[in-house]
Amino acid sequence: MTRLLLILALFGLAGAAPAQDRAEYNRPVAPFRIAGNLYYVGTAGIASYLITDPDGHVLIDGATRESADQIAANIRALGFRIEDVRLLLQTHAHWDHVGGLAALKRASGARLLASDGDRETLESGRTNYRDDVGTFPPVAVDAVIGDGEIVRLGDTAITARLTPGHTKGGTSYTLTVTERGRPLDVLIACSLTVANQRLVGDPLYPDAARDFETTFTRLAALHADIFLAGHTDSFRFERKRARLLAGNRFAFVAPAELTAQLARARAAFAQELARQRSAAAD
Repeated sequence: MTRLLLILALFGLAGAAPAQDRAEYNRPVAPFRIAGNLYYVGTAGIASYLITDPDGHVLIDGATRESADQIAANIRALGFRIEDVRLLLQTHAHWDHVGGLAALKRASGARLLASDGDRETLESGRTNYRDDVGTFPPVAVDAVIGDGEIVRLGDTAITARLTPGHTKGGTSYTLTVTERGRPLDVLIACSLTVANQRLVGDPLYPDAARDFETTFTRLAALHADIFLAGHTDSFRFERKRARLLAGNRFAFVAPAELTAQLARARAAFAQELARQRSAAAD
C-alpha cells in the first residue's frame, strides 16, 4: 500500500498536488490571434492552437478533460464555430494535452489524426508504456499520420514531424502563416523534456533515448520564426502575450528560440541519461 501511494503521489494522482495542478492548468485566459490564421484557444497553463481556413479549422491539442468546454468557448469568443473544426491533431498522448479531445471531437464532429506511436494510448485512454497510472477519456483515431506528411484543409497546409521521446508518438507540426504581408514559419513543438520517462532498460519503450536523439536532430534542421509548445511556461507565453496585446503584432516572433530550446533540452537529456545509466549500473 505504501508503494502504491508513492506511485500515485509521484504521478499526480494522490493528495492536494493534482488538484492544484489541474486548477492552475485550467485557469482561464482570453483567446487571441498569434499571427495570420493561427490562434491561441487554450488555458493559462496548457496550450491549444486553432488554425482557421474558409473550408474549416484545425485544432491542435485538447488540454485536460476539464478544459474542453473552455476551449470550445474560446473558439466561439473569437467568432468561429466549434462545429467548423474539421481536424484534430495532438502533440503527445498525455492526460494534460489530450484529455479534452474526446469531448471536443463529439462537439465538433472532427476527425482525429495521430501518429501510430500514440494511437494505442489515445484509444485506451491510458499512457500504457510508461510508469504512469494516469488516465483520460479515450478517443478514436480516424487516420494515422507519418513523418513529413502534409495535412491539408482548404489553403492550409500543416506538416507533421514525428518527434518521439517524451512519448512514443510525439509529433510536432510546422506551417507558414502570413502577418501583415510577412510569411512566418511556425513550429508547434511536442515536449522535449524527459519528465519521468525511463531512458534505460525499459522493456515497454526500449528506444526512448535513441528517439530523443533523433528528435533533436530532426528539429535542429528546421527554421522557426515562431516557436510554440504545450506548456505556456516553457516559451515565455505571458511576456509575449503582453507585448502582443500592447500592439506588437510580431510579439511571438523569436527566430533564435528553437536553437535555445534545443540546447536546453539536449543538456537536460544528457544529464538525465547519465544519471539513469549510473543508477542502472549500481
